[in-house]
Amino acid sequence: MTAVPTAVPAAASSRPGLLRSVLRNKLGVVAVTVLVLVVLAALCAPLIAPYDPATQDLLVRLNPPAWESGGSSAHLLGTDQLGRDILSRLVYGARVSLLVGACAALLAGVIGAAIGLVAGFLGGWFDRILMRLADIQLAFPPILLALAIVGFLGSGLWYVVLVLGFTGWVSYARVLRSEVLSLRTREFVTEARAIGVTDAAIMRRHLLPNVLAPLATIGTLHVAAAIVAEASLSYLGLGVPKQTVTWGGMLSDGQLYLGTSWWVAVFPGLALMITALAVNLAGDVLRDVADPKAYRA
Repeated sequence: MTAVPTAVPAAASSRPGLLRSVLRNKLGVVAVTVLVLVVLAALCAPLIAPYDPATQDLLVRLNPPAWESGGSSAHLLGTDQLGRDILSRLVYGARVSLLVGACAALLAGVIGAAIGLVAGFLGGWFDRILMRLADIQLAFPPILLALAIVGFLGSGLWYVVLVLGFTGWVSYARVLRSEVLSLRTREFVTEARAIGVTDAAIMRRHLLPNVLAPLATIGTLHVAAAIVAEASLSYLGLGVPKQTVTWGGMLSDGQLYLGTSWWVAVFPGLALMITALAVNLAGDVLRDVADPKAYRA
């Protein structure tokens, strides 16, 4: 019996050529480097942070950064309104942002990939029902939908992950559905059906490997969106509890001091912006690596 191929043959490309294609994207390489540093800082927070992020010292409250007049090398980025070290809080805040972003993207990707595969492969009324559900969800702004659900369920780290995961599946489902619609008529799918391979096995073994590249690209974009959404919810007081350090919570605390102590809000805002931008740009590099058809020698 002739074996059925499990993936569409891709254009042959040499490793040196692919490496040149990746290195040609200078911004992407810089973004990956920045993202790796942020991840390492989050993982090694107890070793890197000079202070406990919750330690308060009112004697040094609102101290400016070390290079400003009145600043001290003991607090390189200054202190907040309660005398807590800004640098330490930034390092620990990265843990929450990256955890929420990665877990929310993973959850949304699993749900969206399953719905997109099934809807695109089976078609018919099942496809129409699932896509109408997607259209209904798209009618609501994501942040308003997240606010409503979090307001109903309550705040908490894993509540935020669940909300951002369940509200982010639509983009995965729609893109994967369109990919599967073009793949289900290909010869390797027809041959698999002819020899009696079940629909579930075809989707798992023959279709899923061919949609991993767009799935990974959408995932990187969703990680950045989830990081910003978590910061927005924390800023509004509906995300992670106040006792947990988050960049959004730091922004919320620092908004009242922008006119007098700019560093309290500016540094977490910069951390949020740079991380989200790095994740988005790293997606370009991931696309070149994951999708040989997208690379140019």
